[in-house]
Amino acid sequence: MKVTVVGAGAVGASCAEYIAMKNFAAEVVLLDIKEGFAEGKAMDLMQCSSLNGFDTMITGTTGDYSKTANSDVCVITSGIPRKPGMTREELIGINAGIVKNVATSLLQYSPNTIIIVVSNPMDTMTYLVHKATNLPKNKIIGMGGALDSARFKYRLAEALGCPTSDVDGMVIGGHSDVGMVPLIEKATRNSVNVSEFLSNDKMAQIVEDTKVGGATLTKLLGTSAWYAPGAAVSELVKAIALDSQKMFPCSALVEGEYGLNDLCIGVPCVLGKNGIERIVEVSLSAAEKAKMAESADGVSKTNSLLEVNA
Repeated sequence: MKVTVVGAGAVGASCAEYIAMKNFAAEVVLLDIKEGFAEGKAMDLMQCSSLNGFDTMITGTTGDYSKTANSDVCVITSGIPRKPGMTREELIGINAGIVKNVATSLLQYSPNTIIIVVSNPMDTMTYLVHKATNLPKNKIIGMGGALDSARFKYRLAEALGCPTSDVDGMVIGGHSDVGMVPLIEKATRNSVNVSEFLSNDKMAQIVEDTKVGGATLTKLLGTSAWYAPGAAVSELVKAIALDSQKMFPCSALVEGEYGLNDLCIGVPCVLGKNGIERIVEVSLSAAEKAKMAESADGVSKTNSLLEVNA
């Protein structure tokens, strides 16, 4: 498998690193517009290969999309990251133009690729890729829900005082501080609902801490996080590479699922060699349905800004 990662900054480099370390891809190409930056990141990562035991070949290029030809999966991390106090939605003015140009450039050399979108605002950028390309909808995936769910599990394990391997939980809805819908009613510890262990107040706190997970890190770091986003991307790419049929919440184009249409939003998706193999409609409570509808309204409002920014 050949994977291209566009954007060799912290998130893009972490994507490349985790993909290489999991040793399922033959080649990873890093592309960036900054002269020599991707080449340097690739060289640094390749000097880890004997130490970390991977055989994936990592190469870098400055803006030469021909080097990405025949990529099976392309990951778009390009654009400016969040700064403290910024919402993801505030990035649309700059990032929309960047993402549109990157997607169309990639497809010139890899017309049958699967695209994974990481750039923020992620749901709207995923929707933009749909509008700017002729790719089938199963081949365009927004990463956000996989990351949000990892943060949800971290908060659950923290509250329960247990290993994260003990817990299971999922976040659907928009990838924004107000739009996320952590499914706390369905979260479990070894198949036992977490409500057996935690108070209602504690569960409500976990939900809120999950929703501001990215903003919390941005405030601490001074920029967007990169380790967990890179790891989340690597798991999506791995599921595609191995045709594992593993389910992740991803931003996908909905056409009637969950009563929603013509937007990309986080929903449970089974991933395999064709990208999104199917969207899974789980039963939601009345409260969860209301939160999902509210989240969809927020995503649609952000999408409406595309007409003046892209």
